[in-house]
Amino acid sequence: MIIIGIDPHKSSLTAVAIDSAGTKLSIRRFVVNAGTAAALTKWSQSWPSRRFAVEGARGLGRGIAQVLVAGDEDVVDVPSTLAMKVRVLSTGGGRKTDPDDAYAVAISALHHKGLHAVRHEDQTTILRLLSERRDDLAHERARTLNRLHQLLRELTPGGVPLGLSADKAAAALRRIKPTTATEACRRDLTKELLADLRRIDANIKTNEGQMRDALAATNTTLLEVHGIGIVLAAKLLGHIGDITRFPTADHFASYTGAAPLDASSGEQIRHRLNTGGNRQLNSVLHTIAVCQSRDPGPGKVYYQRKLSESKTPTEARRALKRRLANVIYRHVMRDHRHAMRDQKPPNDAAA
Repeated sequence: MIIIGIDPHKSSLTAVAIDSAGTKLSIRRFVVNAGTAAALTKWSQSWPSRRFAVEGARGLGRGIAQVLVAGDEDVVDVPSTLAMKVRVLSTGGGRKTDPDDAYAVAISALHHKGLHAVRHEDQTTILRLLSERRDDLAHERARTLNRLHQLLRELTPGGVPLGLSADKAAAALRRIKPTTATEACRRDLTKELLADLRRIDANIKTNEGQMRDALAATNTTLLEVHGIGIVLAAKLLGHIGDITRFPTADHFASYTGAAPLDASSGEQIRHRLNTGGNRQLNSVLHTIAVCQSRDPGPGKVYYQRKLSESKTPTEARRALKRRLANVIYRHVMRDHRHAMRDQKPPNDAAA
C-alpha cells in the first residue's frame, strides 16, 4: 500500500508518496486550479494500491479531499495537530517546508490506525453551513442593535429600553424631531441601521426555514430532547458530522469537552476541567443544561441531586452536560442505524 500525503494550501498543494517502510518515492507540487484533481490522479496512477492522506480534510483540504472521494479514491483525514507532532519528531526540530509537511501527513496515515475515512458531504454539511451562517447573522444583529442603542440614546433623553427590536426602534425614531444638522445626521444613520436590522431579521427567518427543511431530511430525533430546538439541533448535527467516527459515548463526550480530564499523579487521584474539545458543541450542551436545570423534568431532578451532594451550581451543571452528551450520542447513533437500515436493499428472500 502506497500512502500519498497531501499538504494543501489556497493556491497550491504538495504531495509526497511513501511506501510501507516510510521511504519517499516521489514529491510533486500542484497549482490549485480546475485541473488539479486530474493532474494529481494521473500522477498517482503509478501506484494502483494507494491511499491518500489529506491534512485538514474538513478545513483547507476539504476541496481536494471531496474531489478524490468522488473519484472513488481511498482518503483519510489527518488532523493538523497530529501532522505537526510527527513533523517535529521526524525532522528533529522546527524546520517546516511543504514537502516536510506532506511527508509528515503521509507518515501519520502510515502508522496511525484510528484516522477517519473521508466520506461524501451530506446533509450534516448543509446543516453546518446554515448554522455558521446563523451565527454570523446573530453577531451582525448584535452589532447593529448596539449601534442603534447608541444613536437613539444620543437622540432621545434617557435612551430606549433594553430588548430593542426593529418595530420599537421605528416607533422611537418617529418621535424624534431633529433641531440641528448633527441630530439630522444621527437620525439618517439610525434609519439606515433600522433598514439593516430589518434585513438581518428577514435573513435570520429565512435561515431558520432552511434549517427546518434540512433537519426534516435527516429524520433526526434530537428535537425530542427537552431544550433542543431547530437552531441547536442543526448546530449539533452540523458539527458532529459522521457519528460513527466516535466509537463510544465517552469518545464523543471528550470531543465536546464535557468529559473531565484525568490529572492523577502518584497516589493523588484527581480530574480537571477539559477546556479543549469542540467549543461549539460545548456551548450547545451548556445551553441545554441551563434549560433542563431550570424546567421540570429528569434534567432538573439530576441537577438538584448533584446540588444535594454538596456540588456547586457550576459543578452540577457540568455533570448534567456530561450526562446530556451521552443522551445526544445515543439519539444520533440510533438515527444513524435507522438510516442505514432503511438504505439497505432488501435481500432476495424478502423480495
